[in-house]
Amino acid sequence: MNGPIDILKAVRSFRYAGAGIYSLFRYENNARIHLIACVVVAIAGVFFNISATEWCIIVIQIALVWAAEAFNTAIEKLADLVSADYHPVIKVVKDTAAAGVLLLAISAVIVGGIVFIPKILLLFQYHA
Repeated sequence: MNGPIDILKAVRSFRYAGAGIYSLFRYENNARIHLIACVVVAIAGVFFNISATEWCIIVIQIALVWAAEAFNTAIEKLADLVSADYHPVIKVVKDTAAAGVLLLAISAVIVGGIVFIPKILLLFQYHA
C-alpha cells in the first residue's frame, strides 16, 4: 500500500457511482424496464418464499443485467462523443454492447424460469 487510506476520496467515489446509478435509471428507458422487472421478480420471490440460494442467484442475475446496462450506456455515450455522425465501426461497437445486455437479460429470464415455473405449476396444481 502506498499510504493511508483516503476516506474522503472513497466517499467521493461512492457519490460519483451513486450519481451514475441515478442517471442510469432516470434517463435510460431500458434500465427502467429492467427496474420494473426487478420489482416484479422481488414480489414473486417474496410471494413464493424462494430459498436463500434462489435469492442469491436472482440477485446476481439482476446485478449482472444492471451492470451490463450501465456499461452499455457508458459505451454508447462515449461512442456518441467520439462520432456524432453515423460511422459503421461505431455502429458495430454499440450493437455489440447492446448484445451483451441482451445475452444477460436472456440468461436472467432463463434463470427466472428455472426458479419460478415449478412454483407456479405447483400453485396451479394445488388449486386444481
